[in-house]
Amino acid sequence: MAETKQENKMGVMPVNKLLISMALPMIISMLVQALYNIVDSIFVSRICEDALTAVSLAFPVQNLMIAISSGTGVGVNALLSRSLGAKNQEAADKAAKNGIFLAICSYLVFLILGLTACNLFFRTQTDSATIIAYGDTYLSICMICSFGMFIQMMFERLLQATGRTIYTMFTQGTGAIINIILDPILIFGMFGLPKLGIAGAAVATVAGQIIASVMAVFFNFKFNTDVSLKGRFRPSGHIIGQIYSVGIPSILMMSISSVMVYGMNRILIAFTSTATAVFGVYFKLQSFIFMPIFGMNNGMVPIIAYNYGACKPDRIKKTIALAMVYAECIMLIGLLVFKLKPDLLLSFFNASPEMLAIGEPALRTISWSFLVAGICIISSSTFQALGNGLYSLAISFGRQLVVLLPAAYLLSLTGNIHAVWWSFPIAEVASLALSLTFMYKINQKIFIPLRKMQRESEN
Repeated sequence: MAETKQENKMGVMPVNKLLISMALPMIISMLVQALYNIVDSIFVSRICEDALTAVSLAFPVQNLMIAISSGTGVGVNALLSRSLGAKNQEAADKAAKNGIFLAICSYLVFLILGLTACNLFFRTQTDSATIIAYGDTYLSICMICSFGMFIQMMFERLLQATGRTIYTMFTQGTGAIINIILDPILIFGMFGLPKLGIAGAAVATVAGQIIASVMAVFFNFKFNTDVSLKGRFRPSGHIIGQIYSVGIPSILMMSISSVMVYGMNRILIAFTSTATAVFGVYFKLQSFIFMPIFGMNNGMVPIIAYNYGACKPDRIKKTIALAMVYAECIMLIGLLVFKLKPDLLLSFFNASPEMLAIGEPALRTISWSFLVAGICIISSSTFQALGNGLYSLAISFGRQLVVLLPAAYLLSLTGNIHAVWWSFPIAEVASLALSLTFMYKINQKIFIPLRKMQRESEN
């Protein structure tokens, strides 16, 4: 009965009200995550600029861990939801158990890398002994203790797949808040605890993840009656293949930004390590602008997918149009803040005069890309919702690896650090052109046939 009501709401509720009701919880959750990202770096910057640079250089690996755990979860979600819809409880339970098995295997890979490869990773980016030492300490702790993140994300996906998204808000929010609270205590040695420095930032991060993972496991065993995780388990190659057939495209899409950030770090650090710190700060700050749009995407995708199945092209187009309007409004706010108050934003990170000299023009220049970024993000999620994920992958790959990195490298040859930042607006314009091209194809391939089907059903 509850499922029928949800279907009715998706198909008949006024689109604007529906989009807001679906997206708002996701937006709040994403904002909490963005706040954690920013606050974490603010405290690290109080150690020194080299520590902030080290955390910036560590981002590609941390993002890769998130990409693998989240992408695997997407695959598990798809298989689990399909099995439950087909009333195949055994298949649903096997999908969940194999997903947990894959999360543990993924952790073991990063555990080994954390024990052996962190120092080498940083040495490929810088020859500064101080930055390498900070980075090795920070990243090795994050990787060795990443079991909390992998378990948290997998068990959260099990809750999401069965419609219990409210619990994921609790786990994500609690993990982020614990991290924020522990950061200053462990970094600076408050309340009689030892001063751990950058190691404290890493410990705070993994502590939040571990506690959130315990909560996610508890919520599943206590409240998730749609999936049984008890009984014997044997890994299934067939089920794992099904999971990754859906999950690998998502993993690749999210991993592209790791490659891009690694490449940008290599380009920028050739000028000065401060430029890399500025880029890391920008990435943290822009998450506060982009995360609400990603949250809106999470609310928008099921609306589009449902109405696609219901042959209601008008509702799909209205959802897309409203989402783009909201996204562009958010981006406009971000543009104004980055343009008018870059010095204030950088001051949160204990910016040195050199950092301000590089960072203020950087934020002002990069923010031009916000003008069209909202349209590109919504378009990409629309393609996924309509079953054309390869379009989304092509846009992400084209923007970050085909345009942005080569443009940044070519502009760096001028010897002017400020020129490099223009690679972001250039890449976003290219992304917009590709998005509009694919949207035209979607219109021809999906919307026009849908409209014909709708007319035929009405007649």
